[in-house]
Amino acid sequence: MAQQQKVLVIGASRGIGLAVVQAFAAQGWQVTATHRSGIPTQGNPSGVDWHALEMTESSSVQQLAGQLAGQTFDVILINAGISGPAHQKLAQSDPQELAQLFMTNTIAPVRSAEILLPLLSKQKGVLAITSSQLGSLSENPRADMPLYSASKAALNMLSRTLAEDVEAVAGTLVTLHPGWVKTDMGGEAAPLTAEESAAGIVQQLTAWQGRGGHHYIDYAGKTLQW
Repeated sequence: MAQQQKVLVIGASRGIGLAVVQAFAAQGWQVTATHRSGIPTQGNPSGVDWHALEMTESSSVQQLAGQLAGQTFDVILINAGISGPAHQKLAQSDPQELAQLFMTNTIAPVRSAEILLPLLSKQKGVLAITSSQLGSLSENPRADMPLYSASKAALNMLSRTLAEDVEAVAGTLVTLHPGWVKTDMGGEAAPLTAEESAAGIVQQLTAWQGRGGHHYIDYAGKTLQW
């Protein structure tokens, strides 16, 4: 009998993250997930191991790593993101807004990945970080949503610093675009539901097990240009 696979989803209490938790649980995975301000009361599958986490605080991530010590995960997904100020103009932004944007979208995800990497299963483990197609200089030539896009472009670059350590445990590093999704951030005009995005994400993270390397893909498996 095959051993039950385990996934750790960081940032999972709503939107895409919660839908990913639901999709992995539906496929029989053992799911560990984090929330920032409370376990979701709706759409929470049974058996999920929930932990509180403030990802922008290094001490909180260290505490989580201690709580999970001794466990290993076949997939670790770092899922976080805010859109930043609605105006998306540097001249109209104050330093605190910009600091929050880059801390949440850029620094905290990679720092969390560094801290949690020892929990990744060797050989076939997948470490994935949610980014965006807008973070690509090639895929976003008009610089749509420039402040948000810049934070994701910086995330893409910092994610590369993880590649050597992931390779050392024969794992696979994935920078992941979940698509434009109907969430609080994506809005109602988005073409994808969270469930559609999550189904693709689970399929891709499972398919990339054992491949090695660092890859920039979307939820449907399309390779994106950096």
